[in-house]
Amino acid sequence: MNIIFQTWPWYVSGFLIGMIMLSLIYFGKAFGMSSNLRSLCSIAGAGKYVSFFNFDWKSQRWNLLVVLGAMLGGFVAVHFMNDPSNVDINPKTIAQLAQLGIDAPNGKLMPEALFGAQIWQSPKSILILLIGGILIGFGTRYAGGCTSGHAISGLSNLQLPSLKAVIGFFIGGLIMAHFLLPLIF
Repeated sequence: MNIIFQTWPWYVSGFLIGMIMLSLIYFGKAFGMSSNLRSLCSIAGAGKYVSFFNFDWKSQRWNLLVVLGAMLGGFVAVHFMNDPSNVDINPKTIAQLAQLGIDAPNGKLMPEALFGAQIWQSPKSILILLIGGILIGFGTRYAGGCTSGHAISGLSNLQLPSLKAVIGFFIGGLIMAHFLLPLIF
């Protein structure tokens, strides 16, 4: 059981993701998390009002299980397999976060200042979450998919739009980390 509780090397995780992608390609399926939001909206009846949601969501039922599995896996990992001793963050990153007033995660994956329960007490934090959520939703729809769909599934299928999207994701992440994050905090 120790192998399950340890951080896996990139070549093991990458190999497993590659095998999953090969099997999805073999069965003619495309992976992506954001497409499940479209399915959920279709299930809820949004297709009556917006034609984008008017499609056969039943053909995508298997992908809804991926979301359920991701949520269940995240819950199990956090509550039963959490080992803070294997979280190793670059000291330069910790120093840069400290300059912004963000504490080091101290063995957690995410700092409390950004992801703790106290963010719901600050109107600024709530506004940041709201604006960020809207921008992520808009960007996902504008790019025709999310990071997992483009970076994992799209690149596995050698799709040029996915390559362009992934390059855009990285550029956007660099701009956010180096220029916008210091302005926000």
